[in-house]
Order: sequence, then C-alpha cells, then structure tokens
Amino acid sequence: MKEFFKKVLEQSGTDEEKLRERLRLACEWISDIAQVKSENDPVEKRHLQKKWTGAVKGEYSVANSKWSFFCPVWHSGQAVKSLTMAYAILNEKKFLDAAVLGADFIKANTIPGETSDESLILAFEDHPDKVNTSAIMECMDGLLLLNAYTNDAYRETFLKAAEWIVSHAWLKGKGLYRDLYDPGKKVFLEKAYGGHEGRPLLEDGVLLKAFKLSGKTIFRDAFFESTDRLLKDEYPEGNWLNYVPCRKETGTIHPRHAYWWGYPMFQAYKECGEKKYLDCALRSCRWYVKAQRKDGGLIRGTYLDFSTDSFGHATSGIAAAMSMFCDAMKISGTDEFLEPLAKALNYCMKMQFVNPQDKNLKGAILEKVLPPDGTDRSPYHIRDLGTIFFIQGASKILELK
Repeated sequence: MKEFFKKVLEQSGTDEEKLRERLRLACEWISDIAQVKSENDPVEKRHLQKKWTGAVKGEYSVANSKWSFFCPVWHSGQAVKSLTMAYAILNEKKFLDAAVLGADFIKANTIPGETSDESLILAFEDHPDKVNTSAIMECMDGLLLLNAYTNDAYRETFLKAAEWIVSHAWLKGKGLYRDLYDPGKKVFLEKAYGGHEGRPLLEDGVLLKAFKLSGKTIFRDAFFESTDRLLKDEYPEGNWLNYVPCRKETGTIHPRHAYWWGYPMFQAYKECGEKKYLDCALRSCRWYVKAQRKDGGLIRGTYLDFSTDSFGHATSGIAAAMSMFCDAMKISGTDEFLEPLAKALNYCMKMQFVNPQDKNLKGAILEKVLPPDGTDRSPYHIRDLGTIFFIQGASKILELK
C-alpha cells in the first residue's frame, strides 16, 4: 500500500505534508465554522429537531451569505465519521471533541421505540417532520467509529437504532426497507419515496456492523437480503437507476448512489468471501471512473450514457468515490483506480477555499457552480457534504501509507 500512497501523491501533484494540512483545514471548517455551538445560534431550523447544538449546517449560499439545513441528522452523522477518521490521522483533540458534540446532537434527537430494545433517531430530510430510513442509516457509522474512542458511549444508540430499522422498516423476504415514517402518527407513508414499496438500503453496511457488534443474526440476514436484491436490480452496471434518488424517467443518476449501495459490497465480500459482491463493488467504482470529468470532478446531472449537464457540479460524489478507490486497491490489489483517485484528489484540493475573503468559506470544498442567472451574483454553492466526503477520502489515502 505504501507504493500506492506514493503514486497517488505524485500523480495528484501534492505531498503528504500538504495533504495533511488540507485535511486539517477541512476539519476546521466543520468544527469551527459549520457546526452549531449553541441552541441560540441564528440559523434556519425548519426541521423538527429536539436539540440543535452539535448539528452541522448543510448549505451555504455565497451570493446571499446565508446558511440552511437539508438533513441535519445524517449530514451531522457523516461529519462525525469524518472528524473521527481525521482524528485517527492527525491526533488533534479538537476534532474528536467536535465529533462528540455532533454525536451528542444525534443522541439528543433519539426517542424511545415501541420496546426497550429499540429507539428512533429523528432523521428528518426532505420533509421536516418525516423520518427517512436511509437517513437513519447514514448517521450511524459515525457513532460506531466514535464509540471506539469514547468508552462505548454510543453503542446503545447505534444498536437500538439498528433494532428499530429491522423491527419496523425492513420488509423481510424482499430485501427492501420502507422509507418515510411519521413519528407523530407512528406509521409509514405508503409508497412515499419515488412510488416504491421500499428500497434495498445498504448505507455504510451499518446492519452488518450491528451484527458484528451484537451477534444478532437478524442484522446480518437483513444486510444480505439487500445485497442480493441489489445484485438482481442492478442497472446500469454498478448503479441502480430504477430507485430514487436517481430519476428513471430522465436517465439521471444521483452522484452518490453507487457509493451508498456499491461501496458496502466490499464488506459483503469480506464477510462471506463470495466474489459476486467484490465484482459488484468494482463495477460501482468503474461507474465513477466513467462519470469522472477530465478535470477530475463530477457533474450532478450525469446520464445513462455519461453525458452531463453543463452546470451543477457534485464534488461530494467524486470525493466519496475516493474512499471506494482506496478500498478497491486494498482489497483487490488492483492499480486500476490509481489514476482516477489521483485526479479526484487533485480536483478536490483545487476546489478548497484556502484564503477566501468570506470567512465562512475557509477550508470548505466547493460543491457546485450554479448556472448563470444574468447577474453578477456569485455562482458558488457550498454543501457540507463536499467537505465531509473529502475528509473521509483524504483520511483513507493517508491510511495507505
């Protein structure tokens, strides 16, 4: 892996010291700028969260100098994961402290389930009062990573959330999970997300990790039901157009779809040794290689034939792919993804604000450039996810050393 590490740095035009500094700068944007430090912070709070301290502000309009949230819980959970990964590399306690603050935000937004074994994380997303099952999963891995540094402080929150998912959202025998839940009425909305009965969710492999943590085979069973459903429903290669947030009617593929569902296939392969899972994970990596633009980036509007829109970049998509490329090299030993990894790293570092006039931008990774609107307003739009997934990818690269 050391040789891979050396080649990635060489081909991306950077060095270890610079990469570590950029990683630190990105973490400081999360911990010092984007994270809510008090219930009195003046930010938009349309989601019905119980508490806000520790949440990460998800959106920033450079033109308006205005912050907003999209999905506070899962974005903050991924920020916790990022900060914890970076702490393992940089050994700077302020990042661990920020991760704890973020995890405590998630814990504070957890309510009892119907039994003592389960609890519901209020992971509101598209609807400010409805919980998305995928958003619950996407906040959980950070809790588990941080748990190793905090004397099991988040073990119970993680496992009870997993218990709620398999007890209520899982459609056993189908490999699907119901999506949109009303915690007030305690019911799922019928075919609420894209008209589907449910979706085969694999996010971060959290249910397989719940099995490893608890020994309860129901978590493993649920995980592998979804992996096999995804193998059946895969289209195009390495992706899943027929499920939202992709758009089947236009052939538009979401920039992180292959990450959420393709990346955990590596875990499935490592768990059982069946090559079909490794092959699927590698196909998802190859989807990103084909979607990657010449400059190393990714466009949110990417279509089946890999044509794209002209604007609306999605740096978070190619940043997420960096982690996949790293694991592909570790697990399969291939150097197939070395060049796209280096291109992605180079692009992300170019998209980082190092010395901006706007203090809210320092350390952030530019997510997208908006189309011209006929004015001189800034076209830059910041999403926390660009920075979050850059931190994860950069940490993975530094782990190769």
